[in-house]
Parts: sequence; C-alpha cells; structure tokens
Amino acid sequence: MTSQLNGSVLKAFRILELFAEGRSELTAGETATALDINMITAHRFLHTLEHAGALRMVARGVFRLGYVFADLGDRVRHDGSLPTVIQPVLDDLARQTGEACMATEFDRDMAVCIAKALPDRALYVDIRIGSRLDAFCTAHGKLWLAFMSAADQDHYFANADLTGMTDRTITDLAMLKDELATIRQQGFSTNNGERESEIFALAVPVLTQHGNMISALSVFGATPSLITEKRDAVLTALQHAADAGQRALYGKA
Repeated sequence: MTSQLNGSVLKAFRILELFAEGRSELTAGETATALDINMITAHRFLHTLEHAGALRMVARGVFRLGYVFADLGDRVRHDGSLPTVIQPVLDDLARQTGEACMATEFDRDMAVCIAKALPDRALYVDIRIGSRLDAFCTAHGKLWLAFMSAADQDHYFANADLTGMTDRTITDLAMLKDELATIRQQGFSTNNGERESEIFALAVPVLTQHGNMISALSVFGATPSLITEKRDAVLTALQHAADAGQRALYGKA
C-alpha cells in the first residue's frame, strides 16, 4: 500500500522543528546540513515557508519564525484540550497508586489544577479544578519554577512573598534556589508538608519533544510515605504517566 504521507510536508515541519531545538535564526546552509539536502532545495523550502507566513526573512538569506506561530501558540494553550488529553492518564495513575492525582498549568505565578483523578476508596485528599497553588511551597509550583528560564525565575522571585506556610516551608531564597536546581537535575519535586502540614506530594513534568514543560502531574495525599518509603514506586508510576501524557499530546500510540 502506497504511503499517504507527504515527504515535502514532513521536511517543512522538520525545518520548523530546528527552531524548537534552540535556534533563533536559520540559513539555507544550516538547513541543508541539518536535513541532508542540497542548497537549492533548502532555499526553496525556506522561501516557500516564508511565502506561507511560517518564516520571515530578517536579513538576506537569514530567516526567523513568522508571527503566525504566536497566534497558534496562544490557541493551543487556551483551547482547553490539555485537560481532556491528560485525564485518561490521571485516571490510570490513580488506579495504579491508589492515591489522588492531578495535573497543572502555570498561570500568573501560580500552578493551576486543570484535571484530577481520585482513588477508589472511602478516604482521600481532594482538590478543586481551578485551585491555584503557590509556586514556592508546593510540588507543582516548585517544578514549574525549576523548569523556567533564569530570567523568568528571577522575575518571579522579585515579586514573590516567601512567607512561611508551615514550619517546613523554605523561605530562604538561596536555599530555595538550590532546591530548584536539584529538582531540575533530578526531574521531580516533592512537597513535604510545606503548604499544609499534613499534605505530601510527588510531581513530575510533562515535556514537549524538545524538553519544554507543558504540564505537571502529581500524586498527593495525607501520608508522608508518598515521599519516603513509597517514593520510588510512586515516582516510577508518575514517570510512566508523564511519558504516556507526552505520547497522547503528540498523537502517538
């Protein structure tokens, strides 16, 4: 059976993905090298993408992303599809762990609960969809801060009030930044009763294909064993869930 995939379209998207890898500008020579194509073909792709508005020429032979992606990015973030995509992942995670689970986005310096799943037992900790969580003293919030750029992190702390919520809240800026660096390196964060003294959580990021954080998943409850003796098992389940979330976002089985 003949493939229904269009190779030219795939190459065009591969060119656009080069910007997601950290480039701000692109030339025909760089395109030819990255895609293993000749210069004439590279020029044709770049000028076609410019004509379509996907790229803009900022100097002779130098291209940047077109402004159309600013509009498309806003639509993706605000079309409400992320909770729908993540919900089945959370449902499976709650069944596996027997604990409450949730997903967040980041909005105006706080992590916001966008989806949740509850365990099938009589007693559990719950949270409302739309609840806003302080960034500096919650597992979700610290994860978002850890995956921010240095500039965005500095902007957050310039306006943050690091008031102690419990006796475990980290209010020293240097100590908190050290913890955020550790979180970024290890790929997960914990809440050791830092916002409410009897709430504990473990959270991991859901990343795009190029390593940018698009959501966070957590398992949370009223037992400290979540982040002590049960931590490794819960973390493994969370990491598998994050992988499943990424595959769901990109439409991969």
